[in-house]
Amino acid sequence: MMEYIQRELERKFLSMSRVFKAVMVTGARQVGKSTMLKHLAADQNRAYVSMDNARDRELAQSDPKLFFQTYKPPVLIDEAQKAPELFETIKIICDNSDERGLFWLTGSQSKKLLKQAGDSLAGRICILRMFSLSQRELVHIFPEEPLDFAFASLQKRSSLFPENNILSTFSHIWLGGMPEMVNLNKEQAAEYWNSYIDTYLMRDAVDDNGITDIVGFRKFLRACAAFSGQLLNYSDLAAAADVSGVTAKEWVKVLQNMGIVFLLEPYYNNELKRLVKTPKLYFCDTGLCAFLSSWTSRDALMNGAVAGHYFENYVVGEMLRTFSYGKNPAIFSFYRDKDQREIDLIVEQDGILHPLEIKKSAEPDRRTIKVFTVLQKGSREVGAGGIVCMTDSPYPIDRSNSFIPANLI
Repeated sequence: MMEYIQRELERKFLSMSRVFKAVMVTGARQVGKSTMLKHLAADQNRAYVSMDNARDRELAQSDPKLFFQTYKPPVLIDEAQKAPELFETIKIICDNSDERGLFWLTGSQSKKLLKQAGDSLAGRICILRMFSLSQRELVHIFPEEPLDFAFASLQKRSSLFPENNILSTFSHIWLGGMPEMVNLNKEQAAEYWNSYIDTYLMRDAVDDNGITDIVGFRKFLRACAAFSGQLLNYSDLAAAADVSGVTAKEWVKVLQNMGIVFLLEPYYNNELKRLVKTPKLYFCDTGLCAFLSSWTSRDALMNGAVAGHYFENYVVGEMLRTFSYGKNPAIFSFYRDKDQREIDLIVEQDGILHPLEIKKSAEPDRRTIKVFTVLQKGSREVGAGGIVCMTDSPYPIDRSNSFIPANLI
Protein backbone atom coordinates (compact mmCIF):
# COMPACT_ATOMS: atom_id res chain seq x y z
CA MET A 1 0.00 0.00 0.00
CA MET A 2 1.30 3.45 -0.93
CA GLU A 3 2.34 5.60 2.00
CA TYR A 4 0.13 8.65 2.53
CA ILE A 5 1.73 11.96 1.60
CA GLN A 6 0.67 14.84 3.84
CA ARG A 7 -1.03 17.61 1.88
CA GLU A 8 -0.70 21.36 2.43
CA LEU A 9 -4.44 21.81 1.94
CA GLU A 10 -5.21 19.78 5.10
CA ARG A 11 -4.78 22.77 7.41
CA LYS A 12 -7.09 25.02 5.42
CA PHE A 13 -9.66 22.28 4.86
CA LEU A 14 -9.99 21.47 8.57
CA SER A 15 -10.11 25.16 9.42
CA MET A 16 -12.99 25.72 6.97
CA SER A 17 -14.78 22.57 8.22
CA ARG A 18 -14.98 24.19 11.66
CA VAL A 19 -16.79 27.21 10.17
CA PHE A 20 -18.86 25.93 7.22
CA LYS A 21 -21.52 23.23 7.25
CA ALA A 22 -20.25 21.83 3.95
CA VAL A 23 -16.75 21.88 2.46
CA MET A 24 -15.96 20.68 -1.06
CA VAL A 25 -12.54 19.98 -2.55
CA THR A 26 -12.34 20.28 -6.32
CA GLY A 27 -9.43 19.81 -8.70
CA ALA A 28 -8.25 17.84 -11.70
CA ARG A 29 -8.62 14.07 -11.74
CA GLN A 30 -6.15 12.06 -9.65
CA VAL A 31 -4.59 14.95 -7.70
CA GLY A 32 -5.43 13.25 -4.39
CA LYS A 33 -8.74 14.80 -3.26
CA SER A 34 -10.41 11.57 -2.08
CA THR A 35 -7.21 10.25 -0.51
CA MET A 36 -6.78 13.39 1.60
CA LEU A 37 -10.37 13.46 2.82
CA LYS A 38 -10.41 9.73 3.60
CA HIS A 39 -7.18 10.22 5.57
CA LEU A 40 -8.67 13.12 7.55
CA ALA A 41 -11.88 11.15 8.19
CA ALA A 42 -10.04 8.04 9.39
CA ASP A 43 -10.27 8.90 13.10
CA GLN A 44 -13.80 10.34 12.87
CA ASN A 45 -17.20 8.73 12.99
CA ARG A 46 -17.95 9.86 9.45
CA ALA A 47 -19.83 7.80 6.85
CA TYR A 48 -18.16 7.41 3.43
CA VAL A 49 -19.92 6.95 0.12
CA SER A 50 -18.74 7.25 -3.48
CA MET A 51 -20.93 8.28 -6.38
CA ASP A 52 -18.81 5.96 -8.53
CA ASN A 53 -20.84 3.14 -6.94
CA ALA A 54 -23.78 2.66 -9.32
CA ARG A 55 -26.26 1.52 -6.65
CA ASP A 56 -25.49 4.44 -4.31
CA ARG A 57 -25.51 6.88 -7.23
CA GLU A 58 -28.96 5.70 -8.36
CA LEU A 59 -30.30 6.06 -4.81
CA ALA A 60 -28.82 9.58 -4.53
CA GLN A 61 -30.36 10.60 -7.85
CA SER A 62 -33.81 9.09 -7.31
CA ASP A 63 -34.39 9.53 -3.57
CA PRO A 64 -31.99 11.98 -1.85
CA LYS A 65 -33.97 11.83 1.44
CA LEU A 66 -33.63 8.07 1.67
CA PHE A 67 -29.99 8.39 0.69
CA PHE A 68 -29.28 10.56 3.75
CA GLN A 69 -31.23 8.18 5.99
CA THR A 70 -28.83 5.50 4.79
CA TYR A 71 -25.71 7.68 5.00
CA LYS A 72 -26.37 10.00 7.94
CA PRO A 73 -24.25 13.17 8.31
CA PRO A 74 -21.46 13.73 9.10
CA VAL A 75 -20.66 12.14 5.75
CA LEU A 76 -17.93 12.19 3.10
CA ILE A 77 -19.39 12.07 -0.42
CA ASP A 78 -16.88 11.28 -3.16
CA GLU A 79 -17.40 12.40 -6.80
CA ALA A 80 -20.38 14.57 -5.83
CA GLN A 81 -20.69 15.94 -9.38
CA LYS A 82 -22.28 12.63 -10.43
CA ALA A 83 -25.33 13.22 -8.19
CA PRO A 84 -26.18 16.95 -8.19
CA GLU A 85 -29.69 15.96 -7.06
CA LEU A 86 -28.22 15.75 -3.53
CA PHE A 87 -27.50 19.47 -3.25
CA GLU A 88 -31.07 20.63 -2.47
CA THR A 89 -31.40 18.05 0.33
CA ILE A 90 -27.95 18.99 1.66
CA LYS A 91 -29.20 22.59 1.80
CA ILE A 92 -32.27 21.58 3.84
CA ILE A 93 -30.19 19.50 6.26
CA CYS A 94 -27.70 22.37 6.67
CA ASP A 95 -30.53 24.82 7.40
CA ASN A 96 -32.00 22.52 10.06
CA SER A 97 -28.74 22.01 11.93
CA ASP A 98 -26.19 24.21 13.71
CA GLU A 99 -23.44 21.61 13.31
CA ARG A 100 -20.37 22.46 11.23
CA GLY A 101 -18.53 20.13 8.87
CA LEU A 102 -21.63 18.01 8.25
CA PHE A 103 -20.75 17.37 4.60
CA TRP A 104 -17.32 16.76 3.12
CA LEU A 105 -17.50 16.57 -0.65
CA THR A 106 -15.06 15.91 -3.46
CA GLY A 107 -15.69 16.71 -7.09
CA SER A 108 -13.63 16.67 -10.24
CA GLN A 109 -13.23 20.27 -11.26
CA SER A 110 -15.97 21.45 -13.59
CA LYS A 111 -17.79 24.70 -14.19
CA LYS A 112 -21.12 22.87 -13.99
CA LEU A 113 -20.37 21.41 -10.55
CA LEU A 114 -19.19 24.75 -9.12
CA LYS A 115 -22.35 26.44 -10.42
CA GLN A 116 -24.66 23.72 -9.05
CA ALA A 117 -23.00 23.71 -5.64
CA GLY A 118 -22.73 27.49 -5.52
CA ASP A 119 -26.38 28.05 -6.50
CA SER A 120 -27.84 25.44 -4.12
CA LEU A 121 -25.52 25.92 -1.14
CA ALA A 122 -24.62 29.62 -1.24
CA GLY A 123 -23.42 30.72 2.18
CA ARG A 124 -23.33 27.14 3.46
CA ILE A 125 -20.42 25.69 1.46
CA CYS A 126 -16.72 26.49 1.16
CA ILE A 127 -15.14 25.33 -2.10
CA LEU A 128 -11.37 24.68 -2.03
CA ARG A 129 -9.16 23.80 -4.97
CA MET A 130 -6.49 21.12 -4.88
CA PHE A 131 -3.51 20.78 -7.22
CA SER A 132 -1.09 17.92 -7.79
CA LEU A 133 1.83 17.56 -5.34
CA SER A 134 4.03 20.58 -4.69
CA GLN A 135 7.79 20.36 -4.14
CA ARG A 136 7.17 21.11 -0.44
CA GLU A 137 4.75 18.19 -0.12
CA LEU A 138 7.29 15.85 -1.71
CA VAL A 139 9.96 16.78 0.86
CA HIS A 140 7.42 17.04 3.73
CA ILE A 141 8.32 20.64 4.63
CA PHE A 142 5.52 23.02 5.57
CA PRO A 143 6.85 26.38 6.79
CA GLU A 144 4.63 28.05 9.37
CA GLU A 145 5.57 31.53 8.20
CA PRO A 146 3.94 32.63 4.92
CA LEU A 147 6.19 33.23 1.91
CA ASP A 148 7.71 36.71 2.15
CA PHE A 149 10.10 38.04 -0.49
CA ALA A 150 12.11 40.24 1.93
CA PHE A 151 15.75 39.07 2.13
CA ALA A 152 15.69 38.46 5.91
CA SER A 153 12.58 36.27 5.58
CA LEU A 154 14.10 34.32 2.68
CA GLN A 155 17.25 33.67 4.72
CA LYS A 156 15.18 32.32 7.60
CA ARG A 157 13.11 30.17 5.24
CA SER A 158 16.21 28.72 3.55
CA SER A 159 17.30 27.04 6.81
CA LEU A 160 14.26 24.73 6.56
CA PHE A 161 14.91 23.39 3.06
CA PRO A 162 17.49 21.10 1.44
CA GLU A 163 19.84 22.69 -1.08
CA ASN A 164 18.51 24.02 -4.35
CA ASN A 165 19.31 21.33 -6.92
CA ILE A 166 18.68 21.50 -10.67
CA LEU A 167 18.43 17.70 -11.03
CA SER A 168 15.75 17.24 -8.37
CA THR A 169 13.91 20.34 -9.64
CA PHE A 170 13.77 19.00 -13.20
CA SER A 171 12.86 15.52 -11.94
CA HIS A 172 9.76 17.08 -10.43
CA ILE A 173 9.11 19.18 -13.56
CA TRP A 174 9.42 16.16 -15.87
CA LEU A 175 7.56 13.63 -13.70
CA GLY A 176 4.91 16.02 -12.41
CA GLY A 177 3.09 15.88 -9.11
CA MET A 178 0.35 13.26 -9.44
CA PRO A 179 0.50 11.13 -6.24
CA GLU A 180 0.23 7.91 -8.27
CA MET A 181 3.41 8.90 -10.14
CA VAL A 182 5.65 8.90 -7.08
CA ASN A 183 8.37 6.21 -7.47
CA LEU A 184 7.35 5.19 -11.02
CA ASN A 185 10.09 4.50 -13.57
CA LYS A 186 10.14 6.03 -17.08
CA GLU A 187 8.20 3.23 -18.73
CA GLN A 188 5.55 3.16 -16.00
CA ALA A 189 5.24 6.96 -16.05
CA ALA A 190 4.57 6.97 -19.80
CA GLU A 191 1.85 4.35 -19.44
CA TYR A 192 0.31 6.26 -16.51
CA TRP A 193 -0.04 9.40 -18.63
CA ASN A 194 -1.40 7.45 -21.62
CA SER A 195 -4.03 5.93 -19.38
CA TYR A 196 -4.76 9.29 -17.69
CA ILE A 197 -5.43 10.99 -21.03
CA ASP A 198 -7.59 8.15 -22.39
CA THR A 199 -9.47 7.27 -19.18
CA TYR A 200 -10.04 10.70 -17.69
CA LEU A 201 -9.35 13.61 -20.03
CA MET A 202 -10.95 12.23 -23.15
CA ARG A 203 -13.89 10.72 -21.29
CA ASP A 204 -14.57 13.98 -19.42
CA ALA A 205 -14.24 15.94 -22.65
CA VAL A 206 -16.99 13.79 -24.19
CA ASP A 207 -19.26 13.13 -21.17
CA ASP A 208 -19.08 16.49 -19.37
CA ASN A 209 -18.28 18.90 -22.17
CA GLY A 210 -19.97 17.38 -25.21
CA ILE A 211 -16.82 17.32 -27.35
CA THR A 212 -17.24 14.98 -30.31
CA ASP A 213 -14.02 15.63 -32.21
CA ILE A 214 -11.74 13.48 -30.02
CA VAL A 215 -8.90 13.41 -32.57
CA GLY A 216 -8.97 17.21 -32.83
CA PHE A 217 -9.16 17.63 -29.03
CA ARG A 218 -6.13 15.38 -28.54
CA LYS A 219 -4.19 17.42 -31.11
CA PHE A 220 -5.33 20.59 -29.34
CA LEU A 221 -4.07 19.28 -26.00
CA ARG A 222 -0.63 18.68 -27.54
CA ALA A 223 -0.67 22.15 -29.13
CA CYS A 224 -1.39 23.71 -25.72
CA ALA A 225 1.60 21.84 -24.29
CA ALA A 226 3.81 23.17 -27.10
CA PHE A 227 2.72 26.76 -26.34
CA SER A 228 2.87 26.47 -22.53
CA GLY A 229 4.49 29.49 -20.87
CA GLN A 230 3.75 31.72 -23.85
CA LEU A 231 1.16 34.35 -24.71
CA LEU A 232 -2.13 32.66 -25.56
CA ASN A 233 -2.59 32.76 -29.32
CA TYR A 234 -5.91 31.18 -30.32
CA SER A 235 -5.18 31.25 -34.05
CA ASP A 236 -1.90 29.32 -33.57
CA LEU A 237 -3.64 26.74 -31.35
CA ALA A 238 -6.51 26.46 -33.83
CA ALA A 239 -4.12 25.94 -36.76
CA ALA A 240 -2.14 23.26 -34.88
CA ALA A 241 -5.32 21.28 -34.11
CA ASP A 242 -7.01 22.09 -37.45
CA VAL A 243 -10.07 23.63 -35.78
CA SER A 244 -11.68 27.08 -35.89
CA GLY A 245 -10.61 29.96 -33.66
CA VAL A 246 -14.02 29.84 -31.94
CA THR A 247 -13.52 26.15 -31.13
CA ALA A 248 -10.00 26.86 -29.83
CA LYS A 249 -11.43 29.44 -27.39
CA GLU A 250 -14.10 27.01 -26.21
CA TRP A 251 -11.57 24.22 -25.72
CA VAL A 252 -9.19 26.39 -23.70
CA LYS A 253 -12.15 27.08 -21.38
CA VAL A 254 -12.85 23.34 -21.19
CA LEU A 255 -9.23 22.63 -20.19
CA GLN A 256 -9.40 25.43 -17.60
CA ASN A 257 -12.62 24.01 -16.16
CA MET A 258 -11.04 20.55 -15.99
CA GLY A 259 -8.08 21.90 -14.03
CA ILE A 260 -5.57 21.03 -16.75
CA VAL A 261 -4.41 24.54 -17.71
CA PHE A 262 -4.58 27.96 -16.09
CA LEU A 263 -4.29 31.41 -17.59
CA LEU A 264 -2.06 34.07 -16.05
CA GLU A 265 -3.70 37.42 -16.73
CA PRO A 266 -1.62 40.46 -17.77
CA TYR A 267 -1.12 43.26 -15.26
CA TYR A 268 -3.41 46.16 -15.93
CA ASN A 269 -3.21 49.75 -14.71
CA ASN A 270 -4.91 52.77 -16.24
CA GLU A 271 -1.80 54.87 -15.60
CA LEU A 272 0.46 52.54 -17.59
CA LYS A 273 -0.25 52.66 -21.31
CA ARG A 274 0.66 50.24 -24.09
CA LEU A 275 0.22 47.08 -22.02
CA VAL A 276 -0.57 43.76 -23.71
CA LYS A 277 -4.02 42.37 -22.92
CA THR A 278 -3.36 38.71 -23.78
CA PRO A 279 -2.99 36.14 -20.96
CA LYS A 280 -0.26 33.49 -20.78
CA LEU A 281 -1.06 29.78 -20.87
CA TYR A 282 0.38 27.35 -18.29
CA PHE A 283 -0.21 23.72 -17.36
CA CYS A 284 -1.32 22.93 -13.81
CA ASP A 285 0.98 19.88 -13.91
CA THR A 286 4.28 20.12 -15.78
CA GLY A 287 4.57 16.33 -16.00
CA LEU A 288 1.49 16.11 -18.21
CA CYS A 289 2.83 18.99 -20.31
CA ALA A 290 6.20 17.22 -20.74
CA PHE A 291 4.50 13.94 -21.71
CA LEU A 292 2.27 15.64 -24.29
CA SER A 293 5.37 17.23 -25.84
CA SER A 294 7.17 13.85 -25.95
CA TRP A 295 10.03 14.66 -23.57
CA THR A 296 11.12 11.14 -22.71
CA SER A 297 13.52 11.91 -19.85
CA ARG A 298 14.42 14.52 -17.28
CA ASP A 299 17.81 15.19 -18.84
CA ALA A 300 16.45 15.64 -22.36
CA LEU A 301 13.95 18.21 -21.05
CA MET A 302 16.49 19.95 -18.79
CA ASN A 303 18.98 20.37 -21.65
CA GLY A 304 16.39 21.11 -24.32
CA ALA A 305 15.53 24.40 -25.98
CA VAL A 306 12.32 24.89 -23.97
CA ALA A 307 13.78 24.19 -20.52
CA GLY A 308 13.32 27.86 -19.57
CA HIS A 309 9.60 27.75 -20.40
CA TYR A 310 9.12 24.63 -18.29
CA PHE A 311 11.06 26.15 -15.40
CA GLU A 312 8.85 29.24 -15.58
CA ASN A 313 5.68 27.10 -15.70
CA TYR A 314 6.95 25.18 -12.68
CA VAL A 315 7.72 28.31 -10.62
CA VAL A 316 4.37 29.94 -11.41
CA GLY A 317 2.60 26.65 -10.56
CA GLU A 318 4.42 26.36 -7.22
CA MET A 319 3.50 29.94 -6.37
CA LEU A 320 -0.13 29.17 -7.22
CA ARG A 321 -0.09 26.25 -4.78
CA THR A 322 1.73 28.18 -2.03
CA PHE A 323 -0.68 31.10 -1.98
CA SER A 324 -3.79 29.00 -2.67
CA TYR A 325 -3.14 26.82 0.39
CA GLY A 326 -1.77 29.61 2.58
CA LYS A 327 -3.51 32.04 4.93
CA ASN A 328 -2.78 35.13 2.84
CA PRO A 329 -4.17 34.98 -0.72
CA ALA A 330 -2.58 36.92 -3.58
CA ILE A 331 -3.44 38.15 -7.06
CA PHE A 332 -1.08 36.94 -9.81
CA SER A 333 -0.31 38.67 -13.08
CA PHE A 334 2.57 39.32 -15.47
CA TYR A 335 3.75 42.54 -17.11
CA ARG A 336 4.42 43.03 -20.77
CA ASP A 337 4.16 46.20 -22.82
CA LYS A 338 4.38 47.04 -26.51
CA ASP A 339 8.11 47.83 -26.07
CA GLN A 340 8.68 44.14 -25.14
CA ARG A 341 9.51 44.96 -21.51
CA GLU A 342 8.37 42.05 -19.39
CA ILE A 343 8.11 40.96 -15.75
CA ASP A 344 7.45 37.23 -15.53
CA LEU A 345 5.27 37.31 -12.40
CA ILE A 346 3.76 40.00 -10.20
CA VAL A 347 2.41 38.84 -6.83
CA GLU A 348 0.01 41.42 -5.42
CA GLN A 349 -0.84 41.35 -1.72
CA ASP A 350 -2.54 44.10 0.29
CA GLY A 351 -2.13 46.48 -2.65
CA ILE A 352 1.66 45.96 -2.76
CA LEU A 353 3.27 44.63 -5.95
CA HIS A 354 6.08 42.06 -5.67
CA PRO A 355 7.81 41.75 -9.07
CA LEU A 356 9.60 38.50 -9.91
CA GLU A 357 11.77 37.40 -12.81
CA ILE A 358 12.18 33.65 -13.37
CA LYS A 359 15.51 32.28 -14.67
CA LYS A 360 16.78 28.70 -14.87
CA SER A 361 20.38 29.91 -14.34
CA ALA A 362 22.22 29.65 -11.00
CA GLU A 363 23.81 33.06 -11.65
CA PRO A 364 21.35 35.19 -13.63
CA ASP A 365 22.20 38.73 -14.69
CA ARG A 366 21.20 41.09 -11.87
CA ARG A 367 20.45 43.80 -14.44
CA THR A 368 17.28 41.85 -15.29
CA ILE A 369 15.48 43.63 -12.45
CA LYS A 370 15.93 47.05 -14.12
CA VAL A 371 12.55 46.47 -15.79
CA PHE A 372 10.88 46.58 -12.33
CA THR A 373 11.11 50.39 -12.44
CA VAL A 374 8.21 50.48 -14.94
CA LEU A 375 5.85 49.63 -12.06
CA GLN A 376 6.87 52.75 -10.17
CA LYS A 377 5.07 54.87 -12.76
CA GLY A 378 1.78 53.57 -11.35
CA SER A 379 0.19 54.55 -8.06
CA ARG A 380 0.64 51.21 -6.31
CA GLU A 381 3.48 50.52 -3.91
CA VAL A 382 6.24 48.24 -5.18
CA GLY A 383 7.57 45.90 -2.49
CA ALA A 384 10.24 43.21 -2.22
CA GLY A 385 10.85 41.00 -5.24
CA GLY A 386 13.76 39.54 -7.14
CA ILE A 387 14.87 36.76 -9.45
CA VAL A 388 13.63 33.23 -8.76
CA CYS A 389 16.47 31.03 -9.97
CA MET A 390 18.75 28.07 -9.20
CA THR A 391 21.07 30.01 -6.87
CA ASP A 392 22.33 28.11 -3.81
CA SER A 393 21.02 30.54 -1.20
CA PRO A 394 19.19 33.89 -1.00
CA TYR A 395 21.43 36.82 -1.85
CA PRO A 396 20.55 40.54 -1.95
CA ILE A 397 20.64 42.37 -5.30
CA ASP A 398 19.65 45.73 -3.86
CA ARG A 399 17.58 46.99 -0.92
CA SER A 400 14.31 45.55 -2.24
CA ASN A 401 15.29 42.60 -4.42
CA SER A 402 17.10 39.28 -3.97
CA PHE A 403 18.24 36.21 -5.82
CA ILE A 404 15.58 33.72 -4.63
CA PRO A 405 16.32 29.96 -4.71
CA ALA A 406 13.48 28.22 -6.54
CA ASN A 407 13.14 25.57 -3.81
CA LEU A 408 12.02 28.19 -1.26
CA ILE A 409 8.77 29.08 -3.03
